[in-house]
Order: sequence, then structure tokens, then C-alpha cells
Amino acid sequence: MIDPRIAAVTDRIVERSASSRRRYLDLIAIEADRGIRRPRLSCGNFAHGFAASGEDKPAIRAISGPNIGIVTAYNDMLSAHQPYNRYPEQIKIFAREVGATAQVAGGVPAMCDGVTQGQDGMDLSLFSRDTIALGTAVALSHGMFDAVAMLGICDKIVPGLLIGALRFGHLPALLIPSGPMPTGIPNKEKQRVRQLFAEGKVGREELLASEAASYHAPGTCTFYGTANSNQMMMELMGLHIPGAAFIAPNTPLRTALTRRAVHRLADLAKGSQRPLGHCVDERAIVNAAVGLLATGGSTNHAIHLPAIARAAGIIIDWEDLDALSAAVPLIARIYPNGSGDVNDFHRAGGIAYVTRELLGAGLLHGDVMTAGGDTIAEHGAMPALDGDALAWHDVGDSSDDTMLRPVAAPFMPDGGMRLLQGNLGRAVIKTSAVDPSRWTIEAEARVFHDQGSVLAAFQAGELDRDVIVVVRFQGPRINGMPELHKLTPALGVLQDRGFRVALLTDGRMSGASGKVPAAIHCSPEALGGGPLARVRDGDRIRLSADEGVVEAVGLDLASRTPATAPPFPLGTGRELFALMRGACDTAERGASAMLAAMEAEAELGAKVVPV
Repeated sequence: MIDPRIAAVTDRIVERSASSRRRYLDLIAIEADRGIRRPRLSCGNFAHGFAASGEDKPAIRAISGPNIGIVTAYNDMLSAHQPYNRYPEQIKIFAREVGATAQVAGGVPAMCDGVTQGQDGMDLSLFSRDTIALGTAVALSHGMFDAVAMLGICDKIVPGLLIGALRFGHLPALLIPSGPMPTGIPNKEKQRVRQLFAEGKVGREELLASEAASYHAPGTCTFYGTANSNQMMMELMGLHIPGAAFIAPNTPLRTALTRRAVHRLADLAKGSQRPLGHCVDERAIVNAAVGLLATGGSTNHAIHLPAIARAAGIIIDWEDLDALSAAVPLIARIYPNGSGDVNDFHRAGGIAYVTRELLGAGLLHGDVMTAGGDTIAEHGAMPALDGDALAWHDVGDSSDDTMLRPVAAPFMPDGGMRLLQGNLGRAVIKTSAVDPSRWTIEAEARVFHDQGSVLAAFQAGELDRDVIVVVRFQGPRINGMPELHKLTPALGVLQDRGFRVALLTDGRMSGASGKVPAAIHCSPEALGGGPLARVRDGDRIRLSADEGVVEAVGLDLASRTPATAPPFPLGTGRELFALMRGACDTAERGASAMLAAMEAEAELGAKVVPV
């Protein structure tokens, strides 16, 4: 039986989403009934679609079996996506084994936040999600496909693929991961060297050697940031083959799971079973949030999950996440919330253990329609090869209770992602990696407009005190809401020196937010006169995760003139995204111009009376 607190949040989301969800389901029903597909294409259209299909050409032409559309985010600069190079070739072979075919429908960009962190390119990062969604829609618009295989793992890539595919929600779809790289140097050592570099105690060569020993091979980065949080959420939404998330690249088990995904898609397509738009319902969205909270996942999903939900006609907000966080215990500690990485997590029991525990405690909806298996309970078993055969085994107890614990004995009684509200707006804070003694910070503000100025002030010793560092004009409408992860080592040094330090920003921090308290995604953003634009150096700020408060103490902010915004960004292609910035909605609604325009058009269309 589902926990009544989880049920209450789900019911609230269902009620709030009633009209938009109905419009979405009506849309995909029409697409299933009358939409573009191979049998309805003209001969000229159809011939273009199979002209270069090689040995699959006769089967595609004769419509003798399902045709799987592959949307790939492959590139060989991004370590997590480099293994996808050979996947289309493999998928075509696996499809033929079951009387199906496959074609690469299209490629979408895959940028690496690790490469762009603290650089101008980070201003493109968030809007790359919407670009990926648009690219996915273009790829699937040809009507040649009966199912969708999505090849993507990292930060904005999985949400973008899923948002795009949901507009073709009458088709079955799966995400096919490629797995994490092997563990590099210990995470604490990496953190230590970063802080030494921030203090000027080691040079660039020492830092580069440390980073290269951490990020060193094909596969996903092994810390539990946005990319690996994506994998957790897709598992708990039933959009992976069970247990596929954290199996290493280029291994027999990884290949067997990819093969099973292709066979599964072919089976689903033959009977038009379990279409994506019905799999991603209100219960599946809640399951994703529960998994995120139970494992201390990325705060970036406070933006991505509302955007994914909206693409399926579902409306969630930060109050929903806050209420779920109060009900869901933290049962995993993965770096940066703990010492071990995702490989250690998987060996300790991983997603299988988490799924089984949450289901057993009534914290997951067990009745969701899954695509990767028949029930979400199947994700509570561990995949393995028995000889050449793929099988799933009971996960057993956690083998490392410093990393993975039962619901009955959690690390924390709540999920550690909280809503803060006050005269500075609404913000999100992640407490799961922060010592409880630092959940409430009250100190004078020091205000900045960019990361570089913060680091300069740090180097000059100007922040060696109790301070709340305010970094404003970092919201989606001014510069695309970059992550401010470059500040983590410097703020960590200040905290280690004994000062009470916090960050307050309308930007993002990082999927790997760590030990320094950070009130992020503050809305309304500073651009346009939001409260952060009215904060001045020396104002007393209270930031309290204990109380759910973020406020300027004793100030009438409305009486102040907002600070002048910095210029809009130029260079590195950022000016191309001016349209997205100008029409973007709030972080709480997913920070998307695309979805905002889509909903406005749908509302208008619902009021138009047909002639």
C-alpha cells in the first residue's frame, strides 16, 4: 500500500494537471490513430526513407516488422557518450534477430558541463536541453518509426531526449545507457587537491594530474551528479531495462542489456504496447522524485523534472518536491554526499536495493506502467550473466551500510531537498551533504554579478568572515542559468577555516552540490527587478533549511531601486540563444521558453471553436 503522504502529493498533482494531461492524452491518441507513419506515407516519401538502408531495405519497404528509430547523442569528446559509437550497428543486428529493423533517426548535441564549467560555454548548457528536445522531435517527425531507442546519459541530454520523445508519446520508447567509467582516484583526494589549488598551494600541473586521474576513461563520470541522477530516475520510471544504469561500458553484460532493450522495443512495437506517454504519468513522475530524494540526487532535477512532466501534460512544483522530501528518508550516500562513487554504490546493492526498499515501505507507486519490464518491482533485482543468458537475481542486503541503508535505518529521516521562501523569493536547498549545524546561516551579504568576481574577492582575503555570498543575474533569462560549481572549492576553504558561509543565487550550483549550504534557483530572478536585484553589500541575510526561510532581515526591499543588470552575453554562440532567454519561464516551471510557448498555444487552441 502506498504511503498516504506520497498518495496525497500524487493526488494533488493529478488534480492540478487534469486539463493539461487530458489534452496531452488526446493528442497522442490522435497521433496513434491518424498520425504520420510508414503505411500512410506517399510512395515518394516512403522511398526516400529507405533508399540507403542496405540489407534492411527490403524489410523496411515491405513493412515486414517494426522499425526502431535511434536518436543518438554520440560524440567522442564526452566520455559518457563515446561508447555509443558502435551502438547503432549493434542495435541493427539485435533488431534483425527478432524480425525488426532500426535506423538512426537523428543525432542531437551532447555538451559536457565538466568541460564548460566556469567557462562561457556553460551559458548554453541549460538551453541545450531544449535544443535536444527540438532535435529529437525533428528526428521522429519523418513517421518512419514504430518505437524509439534513445542513446543519452548526461545532464541535459536525458531530459531533452525524453521531452522530445514525449511529443511522440504514442510510440513505445526506452533509454539505453552506456554505463560509468571505472573508479579513479579517491574522491576525497580530488576534493583536497581542488581546495589546495584554490588556496594557491599547488599549481596547474598538480591540479590537472589529479583531474585526469579522476576523469580517465570512457563512461559516465562516477560522482553522483545530474548524469547519474538521470539514470536513477529513468530506472524508477521504468524507462530502462531493469538494472541497466550502472553496468560498465564495453562489457558482455552491458551488451546483453542493450540487446534486451532492442528486443523489448520490437515486442512493444508489434502490439503498440506501453506507449511512452502512458508510461510517463503522474505516478511515474512521483517515483522519479522519490528515487532522487532517497539517494541525495542532483538539485538540477528541481528544474528538469518539472520540464519533463510538462511535456506530458503534468504540472509539478517545488512544494511537491518539498512535501515528498519530508516523507522520503535518505538511504544512500554517494559522493559528494558520501565517500564512495556510483561503482561502489552498485556493488553495495545499487538501484536494485533502493527500489526494493522503497517499494517495500510503500514509498513508490508499484502500479506504474513500465516499458523496460512488466512491473517496477523488476527493477529491484540485479542483472547478471548466467553463462550467455541474461538473468536477474535477488539483490540481498546492503554490503556497505556507510553507503546504502534500509528505510528502517536511514542516514536522514528526509530526502534533504527543501523549498526556501521569504522576501527574497523561492529557492531550493540540498541538505543531504551539509552538516546540520550549517543548515541555518545568518550573516552579512557580499554581492557579486559573476563567478570571477567572487574568486577574485576570495583570493584577496575579502571573504574571510561569516558571509552569505550572493551571486545574482545568473537566472535563465539573462545568461541561461549557468552552474556555479567553480565556486565550490573556494567556499569550501572558507568553511574549513571556521567561517559560517552560504551561497545565495538565481543560478544553478551543480548536480554535485556539496558541503556548503546553497540556496539556488532563486525566483523571481534578479533580471526584471526580482528581490535579489535589490540586495546590497552588508544586508543581513537569513538562510534556514530548518525553517524553510530565505530572507533579507528587517528590510523593505520594495522601496529600493534594483541594481542595473550586466550586458547580455556575447560570443561562444550565446547570442544565438537570445530567443530562448527572452521567452524563458521560471526555474520552478522548468526554465523553458519552448514549453512555455507550447502551453500558451495549447491554451489558446482549447478556446478556439472549430468552424
